[in-house]
Parts: sequence; C-alpha cells; structure tokens
Amino acid sequence: MSDSHSNNDSGNSSWIGKLKDVFTDSVDDMEDLRDLLRKAQQDKILDAEALSIIEGALQVSDMQVRDIMIPRSQVVTVPADGTPEQILPVVIDAQHSRFPVIGDSLDEVLGILLAKDLLPLALEHDSRKFDIKDVMRPATFVPESKRLNVLLKEFRENRNHMAIVIDEYGDMAGMCTIEDVLEQIVGEIEDEHDTDDEVFIKVLDQDHYTVKALTPVEDFNEFFHSNFSEEEFDTIGGLVLSQFGRIPQRDESIGIGPYVFRILNADNRQIRLLHVTTSLAESPPDEI
Repeated sequence: MSDSHSNNDSGNSSWIGKLKDVFTDSVDDMEDLRDLLRKAQQDKILDAEALSIIEGALQVSDMQVRDIMIPRSQVVTVPADGTPEQILPVVIDAQHSRFPVIGDSLDEVLGILLAKDLLPLALEHDSRKFDIKDVMRPATFVPESKRLNVLLKEFRENRNHMAIVIDEYGDMAGMCTIEDVLEQIVGEIEDEHDTDDEVFIKVLDQDHYTVKALTPVEDFNEFFHSNFSEEEFDTIGGLVLSQFGRIPQRDESIGIGPYVFRILNADNRQIRLLHVTTSLAESPPDEI
C-alpha cells in the first residue's frame, strides 16, 4: 500500500507541477489568462471540454442578462384571474415548469406559478375553489444590466430558478432562468421537453436579435428572408466562423450581407451565441 500511495503522490505532484509551470508567467489581463489556459490544454494539462467550461465561466462574468434573456414577446404567461380550464391548456402546450403570473397587463407580474402546484387539481372535484394566488410563488426581479455571474450566485443563494427582467422604466423586458445562465458555461442543456422546434432566434426589437450559433441556415433564411447558402454551411455559426477565418472573441463583429453579427459567447472551439443587427439599424449602445 505504501508503494501505491507513493505513486499517487508522485502523480499528483507531477500534475500540480505542470500546472504551476503554466502560470509562472505574469497575468496582466483576461486575455493573458485565456492564453495560459489554452497553453495548458495544448500541454495536455486540461482537456478540451474542461477548457471550454472554464472559458464559458470567464465569459459569463462579462455578460449581462440582456444578452441571453427570453424577450418579453416570447414569454409564456398565465393570468392571475384565470380558471383551471384556461390555465391548464397553456401549461400543457408550453411544457415549461414555471410561468410568470400577470395581472391586468404583461408588465404587472404578480408571482411565479410552478406547474407541479397544479397537480392537486387532478384530485379536486370542484375547480371553482382554485385561486392561483394561493399557490403562486414570489417573483424575483432583476435589471437588464445585471451580470450573469452575479445572477447565478443569487439563483444559488435564494434557490430561485427564474427571474423577471425589467427595463429602466420598471416594465417587463423578458425573463431569464438558471438554465439559460448555465448554458453559457457548459453549452446546450437538453431535457425531456426540448424539441426540434426550439426557439433559436429571439427578437429583441424589429432590428436586433439574439441567434444561437446552432441555428440551421435554412431556419435563418426562412426567418430573415435571406438567401445564405444552405449547401455550403449547415449552421449560421459555421457561416460566421468561415467569414472570420478563425475563432472570434466576444464582442467582435463582422458584416455579412445586410446583417452585422456580433459575438456574444464563444469558446476556443466554437461560437455559441450571436447578436444580429440589420445593417439599416443603428448598433445598440455600448453596455456599461
């Protein structure tokens, strides 16, 4: 056993020694750190998947909620005065686990309904006794400018899974879930409810959109009425990557046809998320 223990210590020391060697150079900024991490991957200290997750975590600290939120127009809500007969079809059709409960307008978010809290209705013979306000949970509100790493920390501390995103006027701008944040770190998370018609393109306004890099070129063309080649590239991320000729970094932009593509998230292997602006529109203001 002593020989085995000694071998393990030797292996650990060798691994730690290699890691220390990578960081012998001074790190002056985030790009220096990324270069050192990529060197560690090249030296087989980190594997490609670990590097991708680390880079995703680093980028999350620079991203804001507005970069990944589900826009207001695509948020599925339920009315506070809705009957079970009105609410259940919405819940079943959307197949989500959480729904914002709204009052007289979409901007009046009263709370969050968990789909599982509707299960007692299956045993309740008189649905007229049901009042959604008796089962809804408090809603969490966050500004569009909140950093994703801060939001993730709050999700963990408060055990929340959803936040309502508000604009500078206090109106609902969209919503963001813990899964949306985690996907920026580890990549796409698929569950039993994910389907082929998943939303790849989110409309921010009539000229600005967030587009997943995995969006098929065919779907992009159909949505934007564009005519990018569907034979040369399978995804819009592949098209953008070919134009750059390399893996671009966050916030880099490139014009392709009538569109400007800005990188919202990318790691050392692939582009993950894009901001698309029509060339006729003004670019969005720089984020603070």
